Amino acid sequence: MDISTEKIAEMVKRALLEIKGEQKPSTDGAIPIGVSNRHIHLSKSDLETLFGEGYELTPIKELSQPGQYACKEQLTIIGPSMRPIENVRVLGPVRKASQVEISATDSYVLKVKPPVRESGNIKDSAPIRIVGPKGVVELNEGCIIANRHIHMSPAEAEVFGLRDGDYVDIDVNGKRRTRWFDVQVRVHKDFRLEMHVDTDDANAAGIGNGFTVTIAK
Repeated sequence: MDISTEKIAEMVKRALLEIKGEQKPSTDGAIPIGVSNRHIHLSKSDLETLFGEGYELTPIKELSQPGQYACKEQLTIIGPSMRPIENVRVLGPVRKASQVEISATDSYVLKVKPPVRESGNIKDSAPIRIVGPKGVVELNEGCIIANRHIHMSPAEAEVFGLRDGDYVDIDVNGKRRTRWFDVQVRVHKDFRLEMHVDTDDANAAGIGNGFTVTIAK
C-alpha cells in the first residue's frame, strides 16, 4: 500500500511528540472555552500587606493552564463609585506586579475605565483599591479587562498554522451565534489548548466552560 509523503510526515511528527512526552495536539479544529470570572493576581509584597507578613497563598483548585491555580483567599475591590465588589478570588502563583481583571459590567459598578489588555500589560491601566483582612492596597495602575485570547502549546500552534502573537477570528455556535474578531494567540511550551473569555462574552453568546469554538475560515 502506497503512503503519501504528507502522511509519512504527519506520522513522524506524532511519533516525535510522543517521544518528547508532549500531549498530542487536537486536529479536529475544536478549541475548548474557559470562562474567566473577575479575579486578582498579587505580588508578594501586596499579598503580605493584605494578609500579613510571611503569608502564603492557599491553593484549592488547579486551573486548566499548568502551574496556575485558584486560591482560598478572596478580597474586596473598590473603585470611585465606592460600591464594593466582594469575594473576588485570588489566583496563584504570585506575580511581579498585582493585577485585577474584571468585566465591562463590573467596571460600570465600580465606575472605573479599564483598558482591554493582554494579561500582564498593566502600564497606564485603571487604578483600583484592594481590601484585605490585614490591610489595603491602592493600585495606581493594574485594573484591566482581559482581551480574548487562545492558549496553545507549540505543537498545537503548528497544527493550526499559527504563531505566538497572531490574531484570528473565532466562530461561536452557541445559543446566540456570533463571531469574535481579533482574538490573540498566545503560544508557550507550558500552555494547553483553550480560549479564555470573560463572563460578559460567555453570557452574550450563551456558552460556558467546556463549550468549543472554531477558527473562522
